[in-house]
Amino acid sequence: MNFAHLHVHTEYSLLDGSCKIKELIERAKELGMEHIAITDHGNMYGVIDFYRAAKDAGINPVIGCEVYVAPGSRFDREVSKGEERYNHLVLLAENNQGYSNLIKIVSLGFTEGFYYKPRVDYEVLEKYHEGIIALSACLAGAV
Repeated sequence: MNFAHLHVHTEYSLLDGSCKIKELIERAKELGMEHIAITDHGNMYGVIDFYRAAKDAGINPVIGCEVYVAPGSRFDREVSKGEERYNHLVLLAENNQGYSNLIKIVSLGFTEGFYYKPRVDYEVLEKYHEGIIALSACLAGAV
């Protein structure tokens, strides 16, 4: 099968995902999928378990995260009337450099950009873009 899900939430995406990693991989294997991604909201809590389970099942894991992008600076704590606090953006690690950069991006969201959610901004995305593939996400995306 050539199709791969590249926008998948697990139990680590509160109020959005309920799939447990083991069950996700079992179902992907049943469907004959060769690749599948994990893109939980704002965090990478499940990526190690996901990676191991996928590899054990003979599936190529794609590590990712659906990050929250601040409309201005990640340091801003106020929004203008009618302005969203953040947009969604799916980021996938293309290689080891991308995985390393994804970890940095997500970490900065928590340590520098947290305002209701762990947010990053375009400065962070520009600095740590190597090895990253971006998807437009969902209805809450900027595109």
